[in-house]
Amino acid sequence: MLSGLYAKWMWRWETALTFKDSNRVVRPLEWGFDWISDFLPELSNDSEMATATDLDRMIAANEAIASRSDEYFSYKVPADFRLEDRHPQLFPTNVRPETLSEEAEVRRRAAAGETETAQFLRFTSPVRTKYPENDIVNARWYPASAESQRGKPKQAMIVMPQWNADAFSHNALCSLFNRSGISALRLSKPYHDIRRPAELERSDYAVSSNIGRTAGACRQAVVDIRSCLDWLETQGYEQFGVLGTSLGSCYAFIAAAHDRRLKVCAFNHASTWFGDVVWTGQSTRHIRAAFEHAGLTQQDVRMIFRAVSPMAYMEKFAENPKRVLVVHATYDLTFLREFSLEVLANFKRFGIDYVSKVLPCGHYTTGETPYKFLDGWYLGSFVHRSFRRLAAKTR
Repeated sequence: MLSGLYAKWMWRWETALTFKDSNRVVRPLEWGFDWISDFLPELSNDSEMATATDLDRMIAANEAIASRSDEYFSYKVPADFRLEDRHPQLFPTNVRPETLSEEAEVRRRAAAGETETAQFLRFTSPVRTKYPENDIVNARWYPASAESQRGKPKQAMIVMPQWNADAFSHNALCSLFNRSGISALRLSKPYHDIRRPAELERSDYAVSSNIGRTAGACRQAVVDIRSCLDWLETQGYEQFGVLGTSLGSCYAFIAAAHDRRLKVCAFNHASTWFGDVVWTGQSTRHIRAAFEHAGLTQQDVRMIFRAVSPMAYMEKFAENPKRVLVVHATYDLTFLREFSLEVLANFKRFGIDYVSKVLPCGHYTTGETPYKFLDGWYLGSFVHRSFRRLAAKTR
């Protein structure tokens, strides 16, 4: 009885939070072959491909990317790494009055000299897009103190917040890692905060009804993570991990599948097939509307997003040993519980060393009190223990 009432209350709260933003835009389906044509010139040059339907061509393109993923996610190490000092800005993705008021106050305090500057790692992404502002990678730098790092290898986490996160999201986690002697780079995902094109209110171009652009955003995110590892190595860091939430979790998983340097992985909300999340999730209902209008089915959407799906790289992920945490939420209406359980089943099937933690809330309510503190404890304690274990192996 009580559990049923709690579930109904949680689903109502979760739904209210999901529908709070009024600026989601339904855009028409675009195949976006031009976003992946540099990797797959056969899309236009092959006579058989040229005469196939757009749906069949995109399915074939995703199969090709997944089968040649080492090539797709390869890159040239950036040559322009630099640290910049500047006042942090919020870069909100909603137009709620309270958020706009918060942004105005952040700007006022910075202009008045009431806030300190922070360091940001900046470099040109090896993956280029049509948006110059998006191609300059941005990662807020949280170096651990020399004293807290003494007597062990230098360790660092790369932190990837959720889709449509503002620039302050997950900063507290980075500070938490610092207390354990672990440095952190809080990475702005493609099309997010300072990288967001001026034409957008939200980070829509990261996930949208433009299939090729969505695949390209994933490619850029994975390459940017790997490039951050390169910079960290130049700073003397030896042991690395990645934490991703929601969309950031997807990017983090694919990066870890393709880069053996990532030995500690924390996935805060996880799912198997990207297309299933788009089709069934509350927060992507506007994207599903575009696909339904074009006559696509859930199976079609799963197949055209295969290349950005963790499930496509599960075997590759399992090839190299790593310590993994998966946090999922019982009442999640964005990453449905059944998909998270499928992740755990596959981890078990492939013999991956993982820890599972469950939150008694939903996707959006994870960021609310008291659940955000429970989530932070799961993430922080796991990362602390995992790096301590890594350090012990080197002694």
